[in-house]
Amino acid sequence: MVPAARHVLSVPINQIREITQAAWARPDSIVLSIGEPGFPVARHILEASMAALDRDDTNYTPNAGLAPLRSAFAARFGASSGVDADPSRVYVTAGAQQGLHLALSTLLDPGDEVLIPNPGYPTFTMTVALLHAVPVAYPLRPEHGFQPLIEDLEALITDRTKVLMLNSPSNPLGAVFSRDLTRELVRLAHRRNLWVISDECYEAFTYDVPHVSPARFDAGGPEALVEADRHRVFTSLTLSKTYGLTGLRVGALITPPDLELLLNNVMEASVSCVSGPSQYAALAALTGPQDYTAACLRHYRANRDAATNVLRGLNIPFLDAEGAFYLWADVSHAAHGDVRRWVGTFLEEHGVALAPGTAFGSIGEDWVRIALCGDSAELEEGLSRLPGRDAG
Repeated sequence: MVPAARHVLSVPINQIREITQAAWARPDSIVLSIGEPGFPVARHILEASMAALDRDDTNYTPNAGLAPLRSAFAARFGASSGVDADPSRVYVTAGAQQGLHLALSTLLDPGDEVLIPNPGYPTFTMTVALLHAVPVAYPLRPEHGFQPLIEDLEALITDRTKVLMLNSPSNPLGAVFSRDLTRELVRLAHRRNLWVISDECYEAFTYDVPHVSPARFDAGGPEALVEADRHRVFTSLTLSKTYGLTGLRVGALITPPDLELLLNNVMEASVSCVSGPSQYAALAALTGPQDYTAACLRHYRANRDAATNVLRGLNIPFLDAEGAFYLWADVSHAAHGDVRRWVGTFLEEHGVALAPGTAFGSIGEDWVRIALCGDSAELEEGLSRLPGRDAG
């Protein structure tokens, strides 16, 4: 065996990639297992990146990113969240994942505990483990609509707990936190001296409900709590989903103030800076026409409605998706307690890839995540191959 650090050996495999790579090896597969936007990137965004290459603008950029892009992210965050964030608090990152890593690297000592949603995005756990810290899962239960309960979180907090990880709209669930719940989660963090890292990758995509950023209730926010005597919320954003820029790897971390020196050091030691041409593409995305995002929102809503109609016809239970572009469905009648094995068999026999719920935590057993972001006809065809549940 190749020598490796013990904490690296303990990092679990990403089951989303496992099933998706198996599907990519079959050219005829219908791939509903990965959140890859299915529309071409807007031309003005591509041209901004190509123009940077044409003028050989390929040098290092500041650790925190190009100043105009930081200002554009601050403006976007202000418009969507109501929070007036100074551009000095914006760090341009290599996608939301590097933003999460940057925040956690800055905050965690070995052995610190991080409260992570179960079900939740798998790299939350993976990143914490890579940093010699301890992921502690908090339950999101079906009987509570997969929403966190304050009392569950309270019961898990110890003297080692340092960070509360939040994700709304949720990947994989499509669930969205209400204003009241978001307020109470931030209140808990302030009362128990926790940092909050809020993953808001899907903030642009909600259906008939508002997206409410936890930063609204943090110190300096428009609805700051009485208890909020200092900033405690980091917000992680990305352009991967909003503008289909998954491969250009551009996101932003909105940080509490007065962390500039620490974050610059951590950024320098990890990726130094984000690619300049990618940052110019990001600037064009944020400041140019927003037709792409509006069209995507309409498409994802239509796909959500079509998918739920197919599942209802098959009598398969699911969680009503209020945001993101995923549908969370109960396949216990087919998976029989081993959904990871079942999705592999379903791919082999029916040519459809679904993400197993166990990729997102133990509570995901017998559930699957269905990506709604691709071709509508393929989505309906793929779901029509699911085994129906007996009405009795």
